[in-house]
Amino acid sequence: MADPVITPPAAETIAARRSMLIGVAALLVGACIIAFAAILVKASPVGPQATAFWRLTLALPALALWLALYRRQAGGAPGSPDMRFIVLAGLFFAGDLAFWHAGILITTAANATLLANLTPVIVALAGWIFFKETVTRRFIVVCAVVMTGAGLLSAGNLAIDPDRLGGDLLSVITAFWYAAYILAARKARERASAPRVMFLSTLIAAPIALIITLAFGEDLLPATAEGWVPLILLGVVVHGLGQGAIMFGLGRVPAPVAALLILIQPVVAAIAGWVIFDEALSTIQIAGAGIILAGLYAAQARPAIRTKPR
Repeated sequence: MADPVITPPAAETIAARRSMLIGVAALLVGACIIAFAAILVKASPVGPQATAFWRLTLALPALALWLALYRRQAGGAPGSPDMRFIVLAGLFFAGDLAFWHAGILITTAANATLLANLTPVIVALAGWIFFKETVTRRFIVVCAVVMTGAGLLSAGNLAIDPDRLGGDLLSVITAFWYAAYILAARKARERASAPRVMFLSTLIAAPIALIITLAFGEDLLPATAEGWVPLILLGVVVHGLGQGAIMFGLGRVPAPVAALLILIQPVVAAIAGWVIFDEALSTIQIAGAGIILAGLYAAQARPAIRTKPR
């Protein structure tokens, strides 16, 4: 009996599914890496805005190397980017870092994590309004499940404190900045490679972060050599490797689904707190982590986004 021949449509479906799975894996790896950003920001010896500046600036050499290696492997220019969306991605990411770095030093990490996790809802609504992407009912259910899990995971450490309301507000605004960044980066990735979009958007965001740092009057340089360690880790590992993996995944996964997958961050952060700082997890928090993981599996299991023709 002859082996069945895969028809072109079936081959395209298999290739698309493989590309989607690679993108999902990249997003999850990237999210796991950037989950350690809060720890490094709190360990930084300079102010929150100066930390954002060094996070971007110290990532540039690693991103330039990635871009050079990609161009050498590809044998040509790595895509023709739409600079409008790359500029917007750099602007939005600079705003995201400015608000998140400031907020996390005022409020608790649990509050900041939960409030910043509003990003998937914002991305889905913005995708529907601006890009005619209609989410399915299944996606709405999955989104509600994951958000519920995030709430349970953060519930054990949530704190209502008038002195921290400013940090809570900054965390909410962060969700809007990061949602805008994901949408702009997703559109930029349609016409350019991940290393090019990452390098150019970071190159745009770094001077913006410097201007914000100088406007707040923060010291730029750490007082000791050891103070460079968390800054280098933030730049090379968190931004270069972690955010770079997310940028790679955004080229293969719809933006709303990508925003949901990135919500594995609080799970990784909770596990890291348990392992590194011996922070006990309650039964409710463990249940919340399990709900998030189940929801994230469901989010990428079947298509959840439909695009309408304009």
